[in-house]
Amino acid sequence: MTAYDALLLLSFGGPEGPEDVIPFLENVTRGRNIPRERLEEVGEHYYLFGGVSPINQLCRDLKSAIETDFAAHGMDLPVYWGNRNWTPYLADTVRQMKADGIRRAAAFVTSAYSGFSTNDQYLNDIARAREEVPDGPEIDKLPVYCDRPGFIEPFVDATKDALGRLPEGARLVFTAHSVPLSQPNRELYVAELEQAARTVANSAAPGAPWDLVYQSRSGPPTQPWLEPQITDHLGKLHGEGVRAVAVVPIGFVSDHMEVKYDLDVEAADQAAELGLAFARAATPGTDPRFAALPRHLLGETE
Repeated sequence: MTAYDALLLLSFGGPEGPEDVIPFLENVTRGRNIPRERLEEVGEHYYLFGGVSPINQLCRDLKSAIETDFAAHGMDLPVYWGNRNWTPYLADTVRQMKADGIRRAAAFVTSAYSGFSTNDQYLNDIARAREEVPDGPEIDKLPVYCDRPGFIEPFVDATKDALGRLPEGARLVFTAHSVPLSQPNRELYVAELEQAARTVANSAAPGAPWDLVYQSRSGPPTQPWLEPQITDHLGKLHGEGVRAVAVVPIGFVSDHMEVKYDLDVEAADQAAELGLAFARAATPGTDPRFAALPRHLLGETE
């Protein structure tokens, strides 16, 4: 039994066609005074993939995997899906939940960490959606899960796989989305990233050196963000004589655009230019251990 009568899968959202790209980016950056030319520059990343972000299909697949896990364990709980920045918008999903008679739901977000953009903004979005839907369901965000086996174990296996595709002695490089140094709860975000990376490294390659670096910064050059950026770090490693790198996107739960472009295109291209052997570890995605996480977290609420 659980105290909830539904699970809400809450994610970031992404465009599903070329005509969606700029409106989506405007949603993401609203109120931040990002120049139009910067939006168009980032938009080119999406156009390389037909204007479609992988994230919505990844959410559909994860929703299905969670439903399969629930059914296999006798949990009769409907799973809804809503996004922060694109359809299905969170408020529309909450409106549907209300129409279906849902009174109390638990939210599982596609972000494993504490911090402002990885946790607090989701709480703000939930509060705003509930304001838009009077008498809608109560929604409680499930705890962060960056230390849970369902998140860590798939990364351990993926890291081993990436190392196995490289020459012996490859350097482990963990990556996460950079945030401004001024962002609230930034220290907790970094501490959790370091602990998750350490746990994966110790299991996948005991005693091997590893680094935590950042990617996907989007602010003005004058604003300090978490560093080093992965592209800078690859050059540094090359200068130190490293000849192979296994990149582990520890800050992400699925292979969405920041992984597919910033790592699989940008970082991989730079590694090739430097002559570095390069392998990127998979994210948890729909791994059954990850899909079981909502059930385990719900069990802790009983």
